[in-house]
Amino acid sequence: MTDQTNKSAIRKMLREGLAAMSLEIRHQKSQSACSFLIHSPEFAAARVVMLYLSTPHEVDTAPLALRCWQEGKVVVVPKVSWDQRHMLPVEITSLTTGMTTTGPGVREPIAGKPIPLDLINLVVVPGLGFTPHGHRIGRGMGFYDRFLAQPNFSGLSCGLAFDEQIIQDIPVLDHDMPLGMLVTDRGIRRFAPDLIRS
Repeated sequence: MTDQTNKSAIRKMLREGLAAMSLEIRHQKSQSACSFLIHSPEFAAARVVMLYLSTPHEVDTAPLALRCWQEGKVVVVPKVSWDQRHMLPVEITSLTTGMTTTGPGVREPIAGKPIPLDLINLVVVPGLGFTPHGHRIGRGMGFYDRFLAQPNFSGLSCGLAFDEQIIQDIPVLDHDMPLGMLVTDRGIRRFAPDLIRS
């Protein structure tokens, strides 16, 4: 079985697992995961935080955005260019106004002030699955891997997931970017990106 075939099978298994989770459990686990991240020193130190706008089956990032605004942090989300397979980080000041749905059901801002990559301290990264060692499997389009690989990004990448999304092994390709930390409803795992990359 090739890595790509294996990844397709892993994605299918993870999607089915997420779809089977009840709304109530998903809400409880989202609250718990967000609480772990909010109370971390990494979140406290970040002045500019990039979040994803969650889909119904992902950890809900709304509590993170609200806490950021309460603490005077800048909230940035991706504005996606689907044809160029590129994400532009733009500032938002609301989770409800000025939004549209594009691509495969992805919410994003209609407009917004672009924020330079080198100003972003923390990027909260979605994914279908994560390993205990900081690797992730996304939806197969590579947006976040390309984004995190840009040389002028020097912030911290943090996966956000339900504990059920942790799997022991994922095929890792050369362009797959390891994460700096992973937060779930069970706690925080921190990695050493410099050691992983060297």
